[in-house]
Amino acid sequence: MAAGRAFLGAPASIGATARRLAFASPPLRPLASAPHRRGRARCCASTSSSSDASASAPPSYVLTTPLYYVNAPPHMGSAYTTIAADAVARFQRLLEKKVIFITGTDEHGEKIATSAEASGRNPKEHCDIISNSYKALWADLDIQYDKFIRTTDPKHEAVVNDFYSRVLSSGDIYRADYEGLYCVSCEEYKDEKELAENNCCPVHLKPCAPRKEDNYFFALSKYQHKLEELLTTNPNFVRPSHRLHEVEGWIKSGLRDFSISRASVEWGIPVPNDTKQTIYVWFDALLGYLSASLDDGEQASLQQAVDRGWPASLHLIGKDILRFHAVYWPAMLMSAGISVPHAVFGHGFLTKDGMKMGKSLGNTLEPKDLVDRFGVDAVRYFFLREVEFGNDGDYSEERFINTVNAHLANTIGNLLNRTLGLLKKNCNSTLAFDSVAAADGNSFKNNVENLVDKAKGHYENLSLTSACETILEIGNLGNLYIDEQAPWSCFKQGGESAEKAAKDLVIILETMRIIAIALSPITPSLSLRIYTQLGFTEDQFSILRWDDTKWGALKAGQAMMEPKPIFAKIETEVEEKGQASPKEGKGGKKKARSKGLVEA
Repeated sequence: MAAGRAFLGAPASIGATARRLAFASPPLRPLASAPHRRGRARCCASTSSSSDASASAPPSYVLTTPLYYVNAPPHMGSAYTTIAADAVARFQRLLEKKVIFITGTDEHGEKIATSAEASGRNPKEHCDIISNSYKALWADLDIQYDKFIRTTDPKHEAVVNDFYSRVLSSGDIYRADYEGLYCVSCEEYKDEKELAENNCCPVHLKPCAPRKEDNYFFALSKYQHKLEELLTTNPNFVRPSHRLHEVEGWIKSGLRDFSISRASVEWGIPVPNDTKQTIYVWFDALLGYLSASLDDGEQASLQQAVDRGWPASLHLIGKDILRFHAVYWPAMLMSAGISVPHAVFGHGFLTKDGMKMGKSLGNTLEPKDLVDRFGVDAVRYFFLREVEFGNDGDYSEERFINTVNAHLANTIGNLLNRTLGLLKKNCNSTLAFDSVAAADGNSFKNNVENLVDKAKGHYENLSLTSACETILEIGNLGNLYIDEQAPWSCFKQGGESAEKAAKDLVIILETMRIIAIALSPITPSLSLRIYTQLGFTEDQFSILRWDDTKWGALKAGQAMMEPKPIFAKIETEVEEKGQASPKEGKGGKKKARSKGLVEA
């Protein structure tokens, strides 16, 4: 566009000072489709060898969480997103995909500098501490990520510089004055029509401050029709469907160009052609999904990052950052000539006892505290089972305890424990039949197989709650079956009845083996404990595939481990508060605790 003209849809306060900038940069090569292989050198001996290797390589699946902002330590909201992403990644590994699970921290911006100053540290020291706290929490939550990117990494800055140059050479960056209301917490200018009373940000409920800057802008409005076309041709680009409708509404109302630099923020990546300004935190952080694929210490470039497995298969995010991922990000990629991600999934918010969580209300939920009190399996299971993925969900301690005790301790844990106990008492902990022979002609096997297929479909559709429900239904079938067959009575009768009882135990234990695999994306530690009690090793567990849920792995003569409860049942205790009179009753409060591995 000629100098002196503002883009259609640009903020009203951008006037005739707008001017286009461009400088040369090398053309972007076609996207490479070969997935990044960790720990292996790329084959370059011959064209045919390379083609053969590509044809035999497993399909890739690139999954990302948001890069979490390090203004404060991690909270339950960020933990929830990451637990869900980890479950999806584990399921995709069971399908034998080449998974690249990316997470990390977003470490630039005004809010980071302010938080660092408040804590008496410089920004880099502050970022190091908070970023490490995320890594520590991910370890506590059994998060098995492949790449952890920090936006202060040198490789990331190299990719950002390349990308900025690419977009600039496309003619989509221009300079203009801008004046508006700015929310520091959002790191974003706000339209007055979206603000609450007294110009308060609707998210943070704090007044937005007037600010005037000379910034660089990205021509988002230029991509209005391309984004509309994207959503029309690929309605699964934004999920769930009600999030898609939100995005369609934003685009339909008209897109406005947005500022991609800040003149007043020092803690950030300098604009390549104007070191007096730094790149806007979102234009910086979104590129972490690309730079994460690069190895530390290598010569970093945008093209290398693209070649390592882009586009992403799935971005998992909270609904509050949907606009950045479903509108800004694909337009930026289009400008740079890079493929857009396959899908963006925006989940809901968490509340506690029906109320929004906040430090001022004194009702925050600390994920580390939950893990320490109840164990990682309970935390992962509750939030993935009880919060329907894509919608808002609520936490209450009573519901948490009731759910995990009923499902994990009673339905699953107790079924395994009492079956192994019967096997020890009557069969010397050794299987008398193959699981295929034991279930021959028994409709129970078919029912389990149908539920396994159903659970797989739910996982593939990101319906994690439904996947949990279906797997629990397998456990319920097992409990009903063993109660109806009453093998303890059949063993006492001897003869054919005892033989039938021995087969029934094999059937239940094969069912437990299948449950262990099917539930492993949700509760990996619990599933490992189940699997090892069935006589398998940790190494055997680590190489399982979804295909191993097929009936028939347990063999006659296979020895089981000693029966041990596999889940720490959560119990409540009453702490006395002084001596209460008989009339008043006992004073005190209930306190939940995990009481080791106790029998359900």
